[in-house]
Parts: sequence; C-alpha cells; structure tokens
Amino acid sequence: MDSPVISTVEHLLQYTFADKRLMEEALRHSSFVNEAPEARPRDNERLEFLGDAVLNLVVGHILLERYSSLKEGDLSRMRAGLVNEQQLANLARSLDLGAHIQLGKGEAQTGGHEKSSILAGTLEALMAAVYVDGGFEKAFEIIQRMFLPLISQMEWANGTPISRAKSRSWCRPAPAACPATRSSARKAPTMTKPSGFS
Repeated sequence: MDSPVISTVEHLLQYTFADKRLMEEALRHSSFVNEAPEARPRDNERLEFLGDAVLNLVVGHILLERYSSLKEGDLSRMRAGLVNEQQLANLARSLDLGAHIQLGKGEAQTGGHEKSSILAGTLEALMAAVYVDGGFEKAFEIIQRMFLPLISQMEWANGTPISRAKSRSWCRPAPAACPATRSSARKAPTMTKPSGFS
C-alpha cells in the first residue's frame, strides 16, 4: 500500500500506527485477496470480527456511564441503534474511507467502494487494528470521538426522554433543541494490550 494512503488514513483517524501492516490488513477486502492468488495476503475479515466486539464494548461502556438510570433493555436497544451497518457505513463515508479500501477489480467495478456492508466492515476492521496496535485506550478514544455526536443527536424511538443522571434527555438532531450538557470526553478504562494477534 502506498505511503500517501497510509498517511491519509492515519490523518483521518488521528492515530499513527506503529505496525502499518495492521492498517493495510484492515483496508484489504477479501475480493482483493481472491484476485491475488500468488501473494495471498490476509484479508480484513479477522479484524472485522474483532472490531465488532470492540465497538460494542466501547459504545456500551459510554452509554452505561452517560445514562445511569437506564435498564439493560434500553441500553441494548440504544447500542443497537448506534452500532449497526448503516451507522458504521455513514461514519466510514464521513471519513472518505471507501477511497482507500483495496478491492478486487470486479468488486470495484460494481461500486464496492460505496457499499454499506464493505464500508461498515472496513471501519470495524480499522477499529480492531487500532486496538491491537495501540491498546484499548487508543481505540476507546477514537470510537468515542466518532460516536459522541451520534449519541448526542439520537432520538429515542418512542419519543420518551431518557434521563442522564435524571437530568439529561435525548433530543432531536436540531442543536438548538438540545439542552445544554457537559460533553467532555471520558478517559478510557485501562486494559491490557493484546499480543500475538498477527
């Protein structure tokens, strides 16, 4: 992968990889690997698997801390509304991630760079790559930065306000309609960095 692509993606994430190979793997779709039988580089599906878990853990942690009065069912529904293919694909589009995904020729010709499933999977893989490369705190920081605006704008499905410490409520996406709240980011909990992934 070209150095300009690596630098661009790192700039978009605001994170510099110690192991560039992890980022390259995260951006490598299976269709690209299938068309390179000689080299057979690893595709991003393993990282996608891990990234799904990392995203759900981090977003779940954020919701648990922000909305102390909510029960498990409400928190689960909120997380499902945030961590899903469409939301992840939209986040990937906001980062222009599609332009940097390695696809096979056939997939590229059919608009693969804009397919929600591919964009969402690649974002999951990138979050896993950050987690493996830099640890949980770095992954938490990036995921929190991406999802806090979504959490702040999300409207509860049945229109019932959800309190945050009995004072914070979900509101519609119009900024003027949102109550003033403290929006400072929380520090990630400390976790041990995984080893031996690649």
